[in-house]
Amino acid sequence: MLDEIINQEEETPEENLTDDTNDTLFENYRIIVDGGQSTMRLDKYLSTHIEGTTRNKIQQAVKADLVKVNDKSQTSNYKIKPNDLIQIYLPAPPREDEIIPQDIPLDIIYEDRDVLIVNKSSQMVVHPAYGNWDGTLLNALTYHFQQQEIPEGNSSIPLLVHRIDKDTTGLLVVTKNEPAQFFLAQQFAEHLCERTYTALVWGDLKEEEGTIEGHVGRNLKDRKIMDVFPDGSHGKHAITHWRVIKRYGYVTLVECRLETGRTHQIRIHFKHMGHPLFNDMTYGGDRILKGNTSSKYRQFILNCFQLLPRQALHATTLGFVHPTSFERVFFSSPLPNDMKAVIDKWDAYISNRLEDLE
Repeated sequence: MLDEIINQEEETPEENLTDDTNDTLFENYRIIVDGGQSTMRLDKYLSTHIEGTTRNKIQQAVKADLVKVNDKSQTSNYKIKPNDLIQIYLPAPPREDEIIPQDIPLDIIYEDRDVLIVNKSSQMVVHPAYGNWDGTLLNALTYHFQQQEIPEGNSSIPLLVHRIDKDTTGLLVVTKNEPAQFFLAQQFAEHLCERTYTALVWGDLKEEEGTIEGHVGRNLKDRKIMDVFPDGSHGKHAITHWRVIKRYGYVTLVECRLETGRTHQIRIHFKHMGHPLFNDMTYGGDRILKGNTSSKYRQFILNCFQLLPRQALHATTLGFVHPTSFERVFFSSPLPNDMKAVIDKWDAYISNRLEDLE
């Protein structure tokens, strides 16, 4: 009887479903050891039973505590037994044939031999995929890496730990070698990274702060979009904490802190709350949802949409423990010009309304 490999991570989603999590960048395996399996080291067993991996990569995963046997951490030399349940979280193998080096300008705010922090611009897809084989962040980073003298043991291809939607701007960390990738993957998997986003949402939130909790998964009728399943019947557990930064009556500026990171989590959580992100075309935020019916107000909103032709979402801060120094590092990014321009217009709009009431 062959060993059974079950419940692997579902297939990588379309590029417009890229997210700010490691869900789609890592593969989740659950292996039930065959009842007649002879004694063998854990690392040797896994390297021979998972296609496309190596013993060294398995050892890195074990060291990063990304391998469990019967729900317990084990060492690489653990001797597997029949019917053991092995769970392992591995980065998807890089597909070098997809990564064409391209000289594309990047806003790199920090870089050392292990990690790179980039401030991603709008309209930039993170990873090559169907319909977006070039012009992506990884194409640009691969070119950037090839212009450098690569230290021994480092990869000439950027190794991702998380993603950001094409039309979302802000901070993203990239690793340069597998040990750093595994080290950060553990922090993302255990929700130890600090990540905040700034979003402009429709409506006036009732509270000053709150938490949105509800499983996030693919919509059952349209797999190109996500949905919330409060009963937990589909998707994965997701938690978004938020607080109000400023109220404009018809829209609210909020800070979001991710406890988990699912595909489109912030966008679909606020849609589920009845407060879609401003100009989010996928989730209904690209029309007037709050406000008055005057032609002046309608034109004001249309002008805002033209200034910000995407969802109003920016990855503002990112903090994690550095894989080499083991010190906690923290990075921040100011709002991009398009979001800032729209917020300035709302400031002026509210100011004018108040003057009219005086």
